[in-house]
Amino acid sequence: MSQITLGIIGGGQLGSMLAIAAKKLNIKTVVFCDDIDAPAQNFCNQFVNGNYDNKEKISEFLNQVDLVTFEFENIPFETLSGINKFKPVLPKPSVNRLIQHRLAEKDFINKLNIRTTRYVAIDKKSDIDALEDFLPGILKTTTLGYDGKGQYPIKSSDEINSLNIDFSKGYILEKLVKLKKEISIIITRFSNNKYEIYEPIENTHEDQILKYSKIPAEINEKIFNQSKDWAMLIAEELKYVGTLCVEFFIDRNDNLYVNEIAPRVHNSGHLTINAFNVSQFENHVRAVCGLEQIPLKKISNAKMINLLGDQITHYRNLQKFNDKEFFFDYLKKDIKENRKMGHITTLL
Repeated sequence: MSQITLGIIGGGQLGSMLAIAAKKLNIKTVVFCDDIDAPAQNFCNQFVNGNYDNKEKISEFLNQVDLVTFEFENIPFETLSGINKFKPVLPKPSVNRLIQHRLAEKDFINKLNIRTTRYVAIDKKSDIDALEDFLPGILKTTTLGYDGKGQYPIKSSDEINSLNIDFSKGYILEKLVKLKKEISIIITRFSNNKYEIYEPIENTHEDQILKYSKIPAEINEKIFNQSKDWAMLIAEELKYVGTLCVEFFIDRNDNLYVNEIAPRVHNSGHLTINAFNVSQFENHVRAVCGLEQIPLKKISNAKMINLLGDQITHYRNLQKFNDKEFFFDYLKKDIKENRKMGHITTLL
């Protein structure tokens, strides 16, 4: 059998880690990214730079690969759908189309009888005036937005006037839960009812950006099992192939809610690189490339800290770490405030 070449759309840290995992499995990678300085070019076999609607660059990329995956969900559906006509795209583009739209995503989850926070579509500013029972809440764009972008916490309808928002773009208002904690489930689906599923990961956000993750999560057995069951149900209903993350809220009464689905490898799963025999990245490559499924084994409890902005500088200057600490530098050229520059995983 000839060597597989995997195309990866997106060249950030997730694309980098997918390329590293693929190399371990003797799979070549070609990264296609619209950022000329994308750090994944340090880890892949070939790099193609171009906008995601540039047909010439897409063609150059496709001529070098056997199949295609991606590191983030906000790639135009038209691009993924067009690529899928020539080379398989996994997970399939229809998954992205659904999850790129927050309202469609919430409707999909609720149809599975899985609990989400209460939500309502907002088409114009006056819609919120009649929705005091949804406040306090978070107003979110229905498309795009991550790490807090396109999100506006609102305590009362009076605050709407101070926001300079173009409501024609489409918004969703989500009622805030009395939050006890947040967890995520990383699951890799290989095919029908064939999964590898990681234990729940407990997450802490600051300014809507993930700061810390740890295993084990401090949760009861009911939530432990329910979160895994819901993640499997979602992955199966989507007929998903690859690694998927489901993010959850737990309220003060220990009710579980799905917050959102990320159709890709996920920041909260970085600790799987060191804490398990097979990382989320390797499992994703195995699933999309049709390789052997290896039963998961946990090596150690762990915690992960994201390094944002110039926090990376201190760690770049450190000469050594102890043998339970693992420092990852994403090799991004520009240090910007709140930009994810690296992480540290500590085995516990």
